[in-house]
Amino acid sequence: MKVRFLGTGTSQGIPVIGCSEPVCHSSDPRDKRLRVSVWVHWGGHSYVIDCGPDFRQQMLTSQCQKVDGILYTHEHADHTAGLDDIRPFFFRQGDIPIYAHERVLKNLRKRFDYVFAEEDRYPGAPSVTVNEVVSGQPFPLGDMMAEPISIKHGELDVFGYRIGDFAYITDIKYIAPEEAEKLKGLKVLVVSALRHEPHDTHYTLEEALRLIAVLKPERAYLTHISHHMGFHAEVQETLPPNVFLAYDNLEITL
Repeated sequence: MKVRFLGTGTSQGIPVIGCSEPVCHSSDPRDKRLRVSVWVHWGGHSYVIDCGPDFRQQMLTSQCQKVDGILYTHEHADHTAGLDDIRPFFFRQGDIPIYAHERVLKNLRKRFDYVFAEEDRYPGAPSVTVNEVVSGQPFPLGDMMAEPISIKHGELDVFGYRIGDFAYITDIKYIAPEEAEKLKGLKVLVVSALRHEPHDTHYTLEEALRLIAVLKPERAYLTHISHHMGFHAEVQETLPPNVFLAYDNLEITL
C-alpha cells in the first residue's frame, strides 16, 4: 500500500491569503500546504480520502489516473468542495462511488444537487454511487475492509478510517477509548495537529503526541497543520523519532 499526502494544510491552506507571518513566506516547499487529503492505493485499487477545493490541482500533481472511490470524513468545505472536479474520472469510469455519514450525504445532496439528480441531468454533470458509512460497521474497499473510526470535531461527529495497517484521523478533538482501541497495532497512523496553542475543535501538537504515545503505531504522521505551528524544519527536530510532520506530495509505503 502507498499513501500520498495530497494536502496537509488547514481550511485556508498555507500561505494564507494576505498573511504576513513568517511561515506564509517560507521558501521551504514543505511549508506550502494545500487543503488536507490523501490518496491511498494498492494492487490496482485507488481511493481518495476527502475531496477539497484543491482536488483538481492535487490530481494533476500526483498524476492519479483512477479513483475507485472517495471516502469523506465530514462535510466541511475544505474536505468536500472539490466534488465537481471528479468529472474527468466520471467521464472515463462512470459513476464514482462515495462513502460518507448519512448527515454528510444529505449536505452534499443539497450543495451539489445536480450531481445527485435522477431526472433532467445536465449532460456534463458527474454522477456518484452513494454508500452510507455507519459507525461500527466496516465495509469493503477493493479487496480490503475499511473500518470507520468515530471521533469528535468539537461537537461534530467525524469519521476517520482504518484500512489494514493504515489509519487516517483528521479534524479530531476527542476520541472515545473504545474507538481508540480500533487503532491499536498500526504500521502507520495519520492524525491531525493544528498548532501549539489550544483550540476548541482541533488537536494541538501536544494532544496528537499524547494519542500517538497511547496507540504506539510504528510510524505516525501529522497533518491538517496551520501556519501557527511553525516552520516544518524546526518543528520536525522536536518530534519523537517515529513521528513526522507530513507535507504535500510526500508518499510513504506500508
